[in-house]
Amino acid sequence: MRYSSAFARPEDTYRAVDLAGRTGGEDPAGLVSLLYAEASRALRTAAWAAEHRRFDVKSERVTRALSILFALEGGLDFDKGGEVSKTLARVYQGARAELVEASLDADPKRFIAIAETIEEIAAAWETVRRG
Repeated sequence: MRYSSAFARPEDTYRAVDLAGRTGGEDPAGLVSLLYAEASRALRTAAWAAEHRRFDVKSERVTRALSILFALEGGLDFDKGGEVSKTLARVYQGARAELVEASLDADPKRFIAIAETIEEIAAAWETVRRG
């Protein structure tokens, strides 16, 4: 069946609408929190997919996590963030490199380790954000 929308599949349309709904009212700091949560979710799903030999799902989730890591790095303000921004950039770059390696050998534990790193950063971000 062919669809007339810009998306090839209805589930793609749902994902776009869902993301727009979740991000529409968020402040920039809230968007960063959403990105962390989505990166963690993507990494944990990639781990599940690797364990269950669902390589199509693993590939999609790895791509999503990589995109989010690029977006997080791209959003860093090195003028205002100083050393923290530089450190985060190195962490994001290292996480991307590790993610590519994890994807090649499909070891679920490596995806989980990256997710845990992102979750630690997210927790610190929330602590600072909430004051």
